[in-house]
Amino acid sequence: MNQYGIDTTCVQGGYTPGNGEPRQIPIVQSTTFKYATSEDMGKLFDLEASGYFYSRLQNPTCDSVAAKIAALEGGTAAMLTSSGQAANFFALFNIASCGDHIVSSSSIYGGTFNLISVTMAKMGVEVTFVSPNSTLEELDAAFRPNTKCVFGETIANPALTVLDIETFAKAAHDHGVPLIVDNTFATPVNCRPFEWGCDIVTHSTTKYMDGHGAAVGGCIVDSGNFDWMAHADKFPGLCTPDDSYHGVTYAERFGKEGAFITKCTAQLMRDFGSTQSPQSAFYLNLGLESLHVRMARHCENGLAVAQFLAGHPKVEKVHYCGLPQDPYHPMAQKYLPNGSCGVVSFELKGGREAAGLFLKNLKLAAIETHVADARTCCLCPAASTHRQMTDEQLAAADIPAGLVRMSCGLESSADLIADIEQALAQI
Repeated sequence: MNQYGIDTTCVQGGYTPGNGEPRQIPIVQSTTFKYATSEDMGKLFDLEASGYFYSRLQNPTCDSVAAKIAALEGGTAAMLTSSGQAANFFALFNIASCGDHIVSSSSIYGGTFNLISVTMAKMGVEVTFVSPNSTLEELDAAFRPNTKCVFGETIANPALTVLDIETFAKAAHDHGVPLIVDNTFATPVNCRPFEWGCDIVTHSTTKYMDGHGAAVGGCIVDSGNFDWMAHADKFPGLCTPDDSYHGVTYAERFGKEGAFITKCTAQLMRDFGSTQSPQSAFYLNLGLESLHVRMARHCENGLAVAQFLAGHPKVEKVHYCGLPQDPYHPMAQKYLPNGSCGVVSFELKGGREAAGLFLKNLKLAAIETHVADARTCCLCPAASTHRQMTDEQLAAADIPAGLVRMSCGLESSADLIADIEQALAQI
């Protein structure tokens, strides 16, 4: 499907039915698969043949959807996971383990920040956080001899900063490590990080890819461009025999196009079991079929709402890279020329109290912990998830007390603005 446009790939990528076969991707709701002989199954366990033996590792439905996402991103291999957090953890832990070091943008989703700074720290992986605005010199200073990768988000959640992918990729490659980018908010419809030097892409498919709040999931995609064997001393897990899997050397057996995903499946999915169900993958594929249409509408609504908020006297500041006055607008023009996403973050005058009143009086937009689906939803960190923090603590964490994150859905932009306007009038 790589020869087709992204619109066509959204609809038809990943699965081509044969004569008389189901038009829609079949849901293979089976944990196991039957074989005629032990020798046949043994070839699968030795990674000498392709096929399925247990759905914790691979499943035909999941593989078809993963293949579609790989085609959308322009990658060579992909795997689905049970959530976006599982995708990020697997992508990082596949090459960084106890005694290793990661360089990461500081402007990332709070759950991922906690994953790297707390949970992975307990596993012996250290991290240096850097500004998404770092120069190449500042990035170079963050590296150590044991650094194994660089991580960032195309569009950060909820700060909405835009990552300078080329600069981060150059820094990573200058030090012989890959760049991993979470592309959840942009989706491959609006940005394909591989085209700018990124090596591994992750997604929370729960968001725009699913698009309807129906199924939690994640995905990892490999560009197939990073030469693991050229840096074999840094990546022994990929470049030396794996004693836990019949002594296979992944980079030799599967090349740079397939080594990363094969190791991630054979080791991490085997041991951690963060599997996406075939049913969830089926729902995800339904969302992917309309992704190219929905993203245009999300961006249209996001820009309309951001423009309205930017001119409102009760709004202190609007964060949306589609606005010419936004500090990340030039970066967005480079990486996201067709639009960014439908998420708008804005600060209200009056702080926490004003934000609480605003959310209370919304009629159309719902207060939810979710983001990036067909229905508009809102969240105020200071009034909910970070309610226990003082205004001073919020400021130190770069979360203003009056910050509201609004994910604009597919409704009429006029109706969304009218709802926002009447809620602001109550403050």
